[in-house]
This record gives sequence, C-alpha cells and structure tokens, in this order.
Amino acid sequence: MDFIKEAYSNGAANVSWCGKICEDRESFSKFLTNQVRSRLNDTEGQDEVASFLKGLALTGLDKQSLEEVLSMDQPEEKAWVAGEALAEAFLQTFRGVYLPWNMKRDKRNANASLPGTDIVGLVEIDGRWRLAFGEVKSSSELRYPPQVMSGRKGHMGDQIGGLVTDPRVVEPLLYWLISRIKENPYKDKFKLAIASYFNSTKKTVSIFGMLVRDTVANENDLKKLGEELRENLSSPMICELIALYLPWSLEELPFRVQAGDGL
Repeated sequence: MDFIKEAYSNGAANVSWCGKICEDRESFSKFLTNQVRSRLNDTEGQDEVASFLKGLALTGLDKQSLEEVLSMDQPEEKAWVAGEALAEAFLQTFRGVYLPWNMKRDKRNANASLPGTDIVGLVEIDGRWRLAFGEVKSSSELRYPPQVMSGRKGHMGDQIGGLVTDPRVVEPLLYWLISRIKENPYKDKFKLAIASYFNSTKKTVSIFGMLVRDTVANENDLKKLGEELRENLSSPMICELIALYLPWSLEELPFRVQAGDGL
C-alpha cells in the first residue's frame, strides 16, 4: 500500500519495533472504508445474522419487526474501538494474521468493553503456522511513550509481559480459540499451531503490540518496552511492536472509517 511510510525501525533479536506513518491519500481512505470498516462493523457477522433471521417463516407484521431488529446494530463511534479495528485490519493485510472471530460478537452490551487479549489468531512464519496474540492501544497524549504503554495498570507493557512470561495468560485464550474453530476452514492449521505451542514448551507464539497515535512519529513510543521485552523473551517466541501514526486526530478516525470517499 502506498499510503504507509516507515518512520523508524529496529529489528534486532526476537523483538522488533517500527513506526508507520499513514499518509492522507485516496488509498488510505479506501483501506479505511473497506478493510477497517469491515472489522469495525463486523460486516461478516451482520450478514450471517441477517441471512439466518430472514430465512425464518414470518408473517408480514413479523417481518417489519425483524427489519427493526436488524437496523439496531449501529457501529460504535469511540476512537479506541476504531483504533482496534485499524490495528486488526493492518495485521490481516500487512502481516498475514488470520483472526477467526470478531471480538465484537462476544459483547453482551454494545457499549461495554471486553476483558482479555485484543488479538487472538494465527499467522504463518517461515512456512510454519503459529498462534498469534496481541494488544492494541490508542493515545493522543503528547509524551513518548504515552501512559498506555507503561504508565498505569493495564498498560501494554503489563499485558504483553503476561503473554511473554506467564502461560496461564495464554490458556484461557486456547479455550476461547478451540470453541470457535470446530468448523473453521483454518481448523487444521490451528491444530498445527497449537501442537507447535505445546511441543516448544509453550514458546512458539507470535506476539503483536499495536499502538495507534495522532502525534508526530517518535521511536520512544516503543523503544523502552521493546528493550524490556528483549530481556525476557526467548526463541522461538517472537514479538513485534508497531505504531501507526494517523494524519489527523484519533477522534476523526471512526468518522473517516464510516464516511466513504466523501472526506
């Protein structure tokens, strides 16, 4: 994609980090209104629900009620939600990460946030499938790194550190995955990845840390955490930290995603 420009990178050892500037181009707008919008709105899930419900034998009055239900699922306009959708679409498009399930489907309340890891999926590295986990943060804070990286409880360093050092953090994610891949076309690849995980003393995992920013690109956003992770992470586990820098404010992101080509 021609809208991404690399601002910085450091690729030593098993932990790497890089900053990507997203330029305000037509190709970026198309990426937002196609791949990112699909993640934000869970287009696939909505289509499945609509197909199921519309296949029911309903009277004319009941069909009107059905249309009212289908029109209730409005997309969220929170910046951090759109930031997660952008990060997911980036990993799918540029890192080949396969995400079997949109986390939005696990919400019982449309306005609630979900606990647990943001990214749960599968990726192929050097011809071998492995589990992929990750965290996503968004920040407009004018400090480098922002507090979401290391300054308060629940920060990215804390969450990714758990994935790196504590297998008990991963075990619930395996239960979550297995319950969703029984009929998945990637089922056999997930089996290979899970087998590799256990055969490597729980080390064959790819971990991603995604930071969405609307500030000037600065390597200090990622460098401190990256250096800390290098002290604790050992092969074959790998970790990539990626910062995406927007050409306009984070608050604009959900509207840019939904607006189509009008902006």
